[in-house]
Amino acid sequence: MKHKISKSQTRALWLKSQGLDQLKPFGGGPKATVKAIQHLGYVQIDTINVIERSHHHILYSRIPDYKRSHLHKAQSKDKTVFEYWTHALAYVATDDFKYFMNDMKRRRQNPSQWYSSVTEADVRKMLATVKKLGPISIRDVTDDVLEEKKHPWGSKKPSKKFLQCGFNGGELVIAERLGMLKKYELTDRHFDWEKRPKAATLKDVTEYKIDRALKSQGVIGLDSAAYMEKAAPKKEILKAIEVRVRKGTLIPVQVKDLERIHFWAEPELLEASADAVSNLTHILSPFDPLVIQRKRFHMFFDYDHRFEAYVPKEKRKYGYFALPVTIGDQAVAVLDLKTDRQNQKLLIQQWSWLGKHKSKEHKQLIEQELARFEKFQLEK
Repeated sequence: MKHKISKSQTRALWLKSQGLDQLKPFGGGPKATVKAIQHLGYVQIDTINVIERSHHHILYSRIPDYKRSHLHKAQSKDKTVFEYWTHALAYVATDDFKYFMNDMKRRRQNPSQWYSSVTEADVRKMLATVKKLGPISIRDVTDDVLEEKKHPWGSKKPSKKFLQCGFNGGELVIAERLGMLKKYELTDRHFDWEKRPKAATLKDVTEYKIDRALKSQGVIGLDSAAYMEKAAPKKEILKAIEVRVRKGTLIPVQVKDLERIHFWAEPELLEASADAVSNLTHILSPFDPLVIQRKRFHMFFDYDHRFEAYVPKEKRKYGYFALPVTIGDQAVAVLDLKTDRQNQKLLIQQWSWLGKHKSKEHKQLIEQELARFEKFQLEK
């Protein structure tokens, strides 16, 4: 039997699972940053800084007193979070390191075409350099023979790829970020491991991905639990979900108006209240975990967000760096914002209302949040 639920109830459960239905779902202070990353599963990193970069923005949206130094402390001093690839480069709780070790081994043994010019000797030499000198950034490499950049995100220094290969293979870890400058260290030395954790089995990795989705999404679909996964791991995730259904630890869910799509949730979640409980206003990053799965966000919030930074100006609808705005469980507006750091103010490039959500009350709520958002943008 399927548990029947409305889209509005699903939205409320999703917002609750995302920590967006309360003011301080993870508490405050430095420890809240680690709690948030553990709960969300990962926090995506992005380099664009038209406004504050996405990883800081995502944490700010859930931690009212969040400071950039809190993330630096967690990564570089407490070492409770690390960087690695989920669907993109992200911060992940160090407790979850074992679930990424199989992927590290795969990348080490079969690097992508991007690294076809890098040899094992290149990587070994770089590891020896880091072992000798300690944490280094690409700026510390001075003996490279420079070459022409082949990609806008590339480097004239071949050593950048050597460092990246060591990182992708799990032999190096990003020990510190200074802005977006990465300092690499030997993984075992960074974590002070005498013996590296044992890699999780592939079965355990599959279960981990399901648990991660359930914790951060509430009601899951196969596409959301296996976001950006290839066919083989996606198939394994579906098999594991079906096992849980047979055991009764997951319940099939039928969402009204989305009857053709299969959803699942844990029984105890469905027993709790599924109604929206707050009228909190959030100006969200386009890389926020609520927004990044565009198809799912559109499905439940009736707004198809597009990231238009790479769209020609004349074809943009909402602006270069448009940010969705939610009030309660509704997507009500989209703001294209830019931080003018020289003149110390937040600029509204474009304000677009969604549907019939334009109102004096909504405008006041958004303006209140904009004042707080501006303060966060400009603080050092």
